[in-house]
Amino acid sequence: MRVVRHLLIAGFLVALVVVIAAFFGQHQVTSVGDKPLHLQQTQELVVAPGSSFRAVIDQLTERGIVEQPLLFRFYARQHKLAHRIQAGEYLLDPGLTHHQLLQMMVLGKVRSYQVTLVEGQTVRDYLKVLQAHPQISKTLELTDPISVAEQLDIDGSAEGWIYPDTYQFTKGSTDLQILQRAYQAMQQVVEQEWQQRAKQLPLKNAYQGLILASIVEKETGAVSERDEIAGVFTRRLQKRMRLQTDPTVIYGMGDSYQGNITRADLQRKTAYNTYRINGLPPTPIANPGRAAIHAALNPKAGDALYFVAKGDGSHQFSATLAQHNKAVRQYQMSKRRKDYRSAPVSTKTNTSTQ
Repeated sequence: MRVVRHLLIAGFLVALVVVIAAFFGQHQVTSVGDKPLHLQQTQELVVAPGSSFRAVIDQLTERGIVEQPLLFRFYARQHKLAHRIQAGEYLLDPGLTHHQLLQMMVLGKVRSYQVTLVEGQTVRDYLKVLQAHPQISKTLELTDPISVAEQLDIDGSAEGWIYPDTYQFTKGSTDLQILQRAYQAMQQVVEQEWQQRAKQLPLKNAYQGLILASIVEKETGAVSERDEIAGVFTRRLQKRMRLQTDPTVIYGMGDSYQGNITRADLQRKTAYNTYRINGLPPTPIANPGRAAIHAALNPKAGDALYFVAKGDGSHQFSATLAQHNKAVRQYQMSKRRKDYRSAPVSTKTNTSTQ
């Protein structure tokens, strides 16, 4: 009987030890989720496509970020999260816990970057911006809007169809993907603004509105003047007057433009030289923002048919050629002030309409 009793006691003690060990083991597994990672400063974690959770833990352990890899694995399995992590680039900040890291990877809260496409720039300009960004994957070896149009399935030129905005993206996103997003955004904006356009515009369709908006965008960066400048161009179109706007000449000159327009440039006939052609040019000359599009489709009423840059970023508007010539003599032909500027921002090309 004594032997049996000793065996029972020994069995009980072993069971008790197992239960206690299991309890503390489970407690350690559970508590690891609330423990912060070993981080002294923000670090990057790149989870490659197809990576297992164990491979991620091994990477973090080698870098000293995870100090209890076995417990972390058990924790992830216990919560059924180990097989749900997503590939991508993650930013790990000091104070981040093991559980928060798991949630971050499961939800795919990857690091994001941004690139800004500025209003009034061309497709060529945008291609340079995208190609210069170190986190954008380069897939396009293009330099012109016609080639870009083919990639975006646009009939004709992509000029004007790329919506200027700041775009968020993740590492590895391609230049084409960002352009596709910008194209879709512009389509939506143009459609919305076209539905809200003023009546009796001398425009056949929304695309002509986009062309006019690009000219308005290049002529001024002053929000307060856009609808007034749009009004000048609208009345000139209605009266079958040539637009005679320098930015169209510059666009038609292409790479030969070196910062100045000569009299010969104004007289040279190109598809875009509105001193020599009637109506609008065949395509936009830049990519306008929503404000310029809205102004082009909702021009300000008035009688002005001319305007000239005053040198402080604003313009002088005139209803007659005599008034305009007087304004030109006052603001353009007289000695200019040292701080003369035709536009309020340096990214705009702003010249007079004559």
